[in-house]
Amino acid sequence: MGTPPFIRELRESIGHELLFLPGVSAVVLDDADRVLLARRADDGRWSIIGGIPEPGEQPADAAVREVYEETAVRCVPDRVLLVETLAPVRYANGDRCQFVDVSLRCRAVGGAARVNDEESVEVGWFPLDGLPPLREFATTRIGLATRDAPAWFAPPASDPAPR
Repeated sequence: MGTPPFIRELRESIGHELLFLPGVSAVVLDDADRVLLARRADDGRWSIIGGIPEPGEQPADAAVREVYEETAVRCVPDRVLLVETLAPVRYANGDRCQFVDVSLRCRAVGGAARVNDEESVEVGWFPLDGLPPLREFATTRIGLATRDAPAWFAPPASDPAPR
């Protein structure tokens, strides 16, 4: 879908000024614990699925919608992985955004993975030990999705052990 209409309308008023926006990302696993990835049309890189909730849309509903829109896979969320304010980004057209990402682990429940919109050029299932090169954003979330405990119970690897 690209940029939602409500953001295009805002941009008509504010131009390229920084927008603070909600975002969702989904680590979708199948019954074989493979992860669903899409190779993005804008930069050619593989990533987990994500997008922007519509006004009034719940994050979990937005994640389910984004996964289906981009990959034709039906999923159900089963756990919040992380809520994180990301660094501001500047897009090629000059627009600036900063997202608060709600990341969810989801289980695939139907559909066959395929490119389902213009945001991706390729979609596929990958075993955890055979992932393509990914940005830290995606690898962090995939790592959290494959832990037994929720992320907030496990200190980051760089933190010293609690005393």
